This record gives sequence, C-alpha cells and structure tokens, in this order.
Amino acid sequence: MIRFPYGISNFPVIRTEDYLYLDRTHYLPLLEEAGKQLVFLRPRRFGKSLLLSMLANYYDIKTADQFDTLFGGLEVGHNPTPEHNRYLILRWDFSNVLAQGSAEQIRQNLFDHLNVRIQGFVNQYREQLPGVQLNLLRDNALSSFEELVTVVQEHGHQIYLLIDEYDNFANEVLVRDAHNSRPYRELLEGEGVLKGLFKIIKTSAAEGKLARVFITGVSPLVLADMTSGYNVATDISQQPRFNTLCGLTQQELGGLVTTVLQDCGQDESQGEGLLQTLKQFYNGYRFCDQLYQPLLYNPILCFYFLRHYQDECKAPRQMLDGNLMMDAARIRYLANQPSGTGVVERILDEENTITLDVLENRFGVEKLADLQQDERYLLSLLYYFGVLTIVDTDRLGKLTLGIPNLVTRALYVDELRQRILPAPKDRIAVANLAEKFYQTADLQPLADYLEQKYFAVFNNRDYAWSNELTIKIAFLTLLFNDIYYVVDSETALQRRYADLVLIIRPSMRQYPTLKDLVLEFKYLPLADLKLTGEQVREQSREHLMQLPAVQAALQTALAQLQHYRTVLVDKYQEPQRLYCMAVVALGFDRVVWQTL
Repeated sequence: MIRFPYGISNFPVIRTEDYLYLDRTHYLPLLEEAGKQLVFLRPRRFGKSLLLSMLANYYDIKTADQFDTLFGGLEVGHNPTPEHNRYLILRWDFSNVLAQGSAEQIRQNLFDHLNVRIQGFVNQYREQLPGVQLNLLRDNALSSFEELVTVVQEHGHQIYLLIDEYDNFANEVLVRDAHNSRPYRELLEGEGVLKGLFKIIKTSAAEGKLARVFITGVSPLVLADMTSGYNVATDISQQPRFNTLCGLTQQELGGLVTTVLQDCGQDESQGEGLLQTLKQFYNGYRFCDQLYQPLLYNPILCFYFLRHYQDECKAPRQMLDGNLMMDAARIRYLANQPSGTGVVERILDEENTITLDVLENRFGVEKLADLQQDERYLLSLLYYFGVLTIVDTDRLGKLTLGIPNLVTRALYVDELRQRILPAPKDRIAVANLAEKFYQTADLQPLADYLEQKYFAVFNNRDYAWSNELTIKIAFLTLLFNDIYYVVDSETALQRRYADLVLIIRPSMRQYPTLKDLVLEFKYLPLADLKLTGEQVREQSREHLMQLPAVQAALQTALAQLQHYRTVLVDKYQEPQRLYCMAVVALGFDRVVWQTL
C-alpha cells in the first residue's frame, strides 16, 4: 500500500518511514544556477514546505552522514552537486507568526519567532559554533539576526536561509482588516519591521554571510513593499522550467491510481473513470504562459482523495478537503472590493474569456487603492491565491485565465450564495429544495422560491446588467452540489455548450433516485415583452408560456437540448435518469420551463 504523506512536509520522515515521495531533486542543479537568492510563489497546500525541507536536508552540513539514506535512489543521489551538505541551515516559517492584535503585537510575535529559531540554530550547530552565546533581544530580534550571521562567518561557515510562507501573517492582517489597511501599512511602510528585516538579509548576502536564500510564499503582495529593502532576489515562480517544481503531473497520478486500484482488488479498467474524476475536481493549474507545460494537480487534494479511496475502496463523499476552506476567505476579501462581486460573476461565466496583458506583480501599499478599483489587480491576486490559473493565450499573446477545477468553482459559488442568501435558514431552505429537485426533476418548488424570494435580490440591480448570464448564475448558486454531482457550466458536448449540466458523480450513481440534469436558459427582458413586472407577476405560468416570444425562446432551447440529450445518453447509457429542461426567465419576475 502507498503511504500518502497527507499533511506531512518533513522530508526525513517521508524518506525514512516509507512515505510516498515524488522526486523533485533533479531541480537542484537548476535552482543553483537560477541565482543565490530566489523567490518561489505557489498557492497554499501545494508542497512548498516539503520542498524547503528537502532543500534543508540536502544542503545541511549536519546531514552529510545521512545523505545515502535521504537521497539514495533519487535523481540527485546519483549526481549530487558540489554544494550538498555545505551550509548551516536557518529556517523561518512565518505561518507560525500570529497575526492577531496591533501592529506592535504582531511585530513582537515576529521577533519571538526569529529569536526562537535563532536559539534553535545555535543549539543545533554547537559543534560548528563552539562557545557561542548570543544576546537575544526580545524587543529587537533584527539585532539578534545580525549578530548571528556575523558570528557564523567568523567561525568560517555560511548560512543557507530558508523562509517559508514569507507573506502569510502580513496577508492575514490585510484580509482580516479589509476595511482598515493601517496595521498592514505599519508593518511594511517606511521603515516597517519586514522591510528592515529584509534589508539585513540583503546586506548579509552581499557580505557573504548568507550563502543562499530561498523564499516561498503565496503572492507578491508583501514582496513589492519590501523591494527597496530587498531588490536582489530572482522570482522564479513563472519560469517555465520550474512549472512542475511543486504539484502533481498526470503521469505521476496515473501510476498512483493504478496502484490504489490494485490494492483494492479492483479492475484497472476503472482507472480511466477515476482519473477523470480527479481531473475534473483537482487538475488545471499552470504557472507559466508556455502552454506546452503540463497542467498540474493539487497534490494535497489528490492525496486526500487517494488515501480515502485506498482505505475504503471508494471515493470520498466530499471532494473538497476542509483544510483548503481557508481559500474561501481570500475570495471573500477580494469579492468585498468595490468591483469584486462583478469580477466573481464574470469568472463564473465561461462563455466570455478573461484576459490580462500580464499578471500584475506590484501590490505594494501604494497600490491598495488600485486593488479596490482595478480588476487587473483582483484577477492577478486570484491567480496567485490559486483560484484562477492560466488556461491559454489569445492571438495577441494575452493570458487567458480560468477556474482550474470544480473544487475551486465551489468556493466561488459558495461566496455568491452567501451574498445572495446571507441568512443560514435561507441557505438551508434552498438546499432542501435543491435536494428534492435532484430526485424528482420537478422544477416548480424551486421556481416558486426563485420568484418569491431569490429574484428580490436581483431586482435591486441595474436592469442594464440583466441577461442570460445572471439567470444562469442564480440557478448555479441554487443547484451547485459537488457531493452528488459533477456540476459544470458551459460543458462541452461535441463542440456545443449547455448552460448548466449536473451529471451524477460515478461514486453516486448507485443511488437510483438521483437524476442527471441539463438546463438551457433563455432570458427575455420585460421591455421586449411589452409588459411590466406587475403584469407578468399577475399572469399564470400557463398563460405566459403561450406568449409568442416565450414560445420562440423555449423552442430554441429545446432544439439545443435535443443535441445534448443524444450525446449524454450515448455516454452514460441511462436515458431514464436524464432530464433536459428549457428554462425561460421573464425579467427577474417569473420563470417558465419545459422538459424535453
């Protein structure tokens, strides 16, 4: 059986306790060539901490006698670089710095972390630093750090500094205090503590006291504010040769799926369906603009799924690992910006592509106003947070951005659902109505709710924005459920597209009451009908369906559905479970429908 390192980022533990390790050591020579001070950005839970742990053990002078144990059988074990086991390793992890309280309290939390790590460093390297006693200043750990690098150099050694999640606590401050940027500014603006720290790192590297620096994080949000103090690092995040430095490739995943099926005694022919599920829910990340580079899977999500499958020989009921729900807070922060909700709705509209000339990488304090108003900054940050990715380039070379997979789509949908239905009791009521619809394909209870309560939210919007997309978004937020369904919008069906498709997940097809559902939407403005909202609300659905414009819209949608039905029946071979519905919205007042 495979021992999946779910939640384990300790390289020696993985290597000595027979956990799965996907070899990335062939990147070590490339990293050494890339520069002495490197920055590497990736979304949360993408394997950055394990990468740092591998680097620490490869370069640490203290692990030289374990080299064969830790790296034997790996690529670099056969061809080590001259720098292996040469340095003293100092590691900081800023995700351990509490982002609570005032800027002064956060500053003290940072100093406490630095001092603890500096003292641990001195204890670890007593053999290399005999008799060294540092004066650790609780109120100024920057001086402690300066003293440390000087002492190490005096003893004839150099430090390799590894910083994990360099932007974590500063980002937490910014997201938490979305309407008050003062704490963030105090940490970074002028001679803020972070800028001061990185000035010392820059100077120490220039003086040869730091041999190398490797920094990981999620976004360049903080890095821009440190540029004047630390403008010497090379950002390798979007270099094509490092696209797969972290992440899981299709080829690697295929081998794991085969092994898991064998462990479960299941036929390998099921592997294609299992890979398709993993692709739909977890694949889709690309971190450069070179399309020949492969799309990557989120490794932690894949390990979550495969570990469960190996234990239970079936897929987990919930596809989104709860550990990734923190990403929802990032989406909420950006959606709260003045242009945020509109951006989220545009992202969910797959008919219209989102393009950027370049990804913005200047997110300093002075740009906070732009973040609030300029969607280029919002879209770029969503990319860095891992909830948008590069899917293509257009004819002018612009980047085309899209949602990488269905678990990420669920985060967007949930954010809109909470905005439209802020009261928990309303969300519960909608979930109950949707669950009945999944089993009966009877749209009337859901349509009644839409007309009586849901559309009231949209009626407050400018009618100039009213269109088919808005109706589609309304139904998507009502019906999205990735426990039962592969829920897709604009699903490709032989180069034609259905507005909303809910196909039962393979692991859920055992429940016979669930239906496969396809919905095609049409929107008719009240002005085209020459009716007022009050007139439309007064008439029965039967009467409204006979209006010529409504009949024309229904017939157009039914013709499209006929094609989709043929494709889906051929694919799933269960025509009795497939329900195709043409849905026509009359303004934001009434809904009529017809089942094919």
